[in-house]
Amino acid sequence: MTDDLLLSLIERRASTSHFAAGQQLERASIERLARLATRAPSAYHLQNWRLIAVATPAHKERLRRVADNQAKVRDAAATFIICGLLPDHRAVARHLRPLVETGLMSAATALAWQEGAARKYRDPRIARDEAVRSATLAGATLIYAAEALGLATCPMVGFDAPRLAAEFGLAPNELPVLLVAVGRAAPGNWPQKPRRPLDEVLELL
Repeated sequence: MTDDLLLSLIERRASTSHFAAGQQLERASIERLARLATRAPSAYHLQNWRLIAVATPAHKERLRRVADNQAKVRDAAATFIICGLLPDHRAVARHLRPLVETGLMSAATALAWQEGAARKYRDPRIARDEAVRSATLAGATLIYAAEALGLATCPMVGFDAPRLAAEFGLAPNELPVLLVAVGRAAPGNWPQKPRRPLDEVLELL
């Protein structure tokens, strides 16, 4: 994809409300989307996210029951549950080990990152915020990856988080942050809705 095509995709992307039912995504396509989503940035290289791809009719029905009965969950080829993990500073060393082993990062720097994460996330509020940030970045990256591959998407927050966590067996450190439906658009969707003017959202200092 050229830079112009990427910018054009960003300019025109719109959330899809109506998906063509009966479409499927192959396992390889789901794995490709997940792999691309994990190219998102995360603080201290924590990579504190988990993706659950709900793609079979029975599991879609399980998700739909805890997601306000939204038709998108039923009709989309797959809906990703994007979970943020509460930061675990002990994971930093493991994630940075390949950089240290190849000499791209010193062992001292990796240790400093781990110690920094340990200090920062002692406050549970900050830890929760980081989990939400990481999941959101992964979800946004997934959206643009799917759009670049010719798939329609819709991020959704219409779900009962405690019920979803119980239904899908999420661990206590996993927060369901958003759903991303992926598939082929059906007729009748809106184009991208108008955005607020820059003078309302941008302060240039």
